[in-house]
Amino acid sequence: MRLYESVFIARQDVSTQLVESLTKDFSAIIENGGGKIHKHEYWGLRALAYRVKKNRKGHYVMLNIEADNDTLREYERIMGLNEDILRFMNISIEEVEEGPSVMMQAQKAERSPRGERSDRGDRGDRGDRGGDRDAKPAPASDADSEAPAETATKADGE
Repeated sequence: MRLYESVFIARQDVSTQLVESLTKDFSAIIENGGGKIHKHEYWGLRALAYRVKKNRKGHYVMLNIEADNDTLREYERIMGLNEDILRFMNISIEEVEEGPSVMMQAQKAERSPRGERSDRGDRGDRGDRGGDRDAKPAPASDADSEAPAETATKADGE
């Protein structure tokens, strides 16, 4: 049996309880086929990059599973038939990552209190915004416009 990471997106108008029910049904397919669920994560209702079947958002769920080829094929067949599933993707992995996935770590960082934004550096003096906003840019001289062309010819010549 091989390890797989399976991610599926459920429609935005289904409830969280129905998404959990779908996840249990899909997990049952894997377990009935002799497979095993190693990890389950609900990533929440997230915006899609583009509309999929008239949906702008979707419930994301990730499962790390161990299954044989026939069980995985049946799992994919059932997911493809389900109207509530917008998209799914199963990829083969070498090992199951311990701890929360990158998506769950990002969610925890978003939920941190306002004062604790450790992912951003110190802005320094808040009054200094990098120059005077009302100042007009200096006109470009001929020497400035030729400099990039010279660098390009040096790179081409080497």
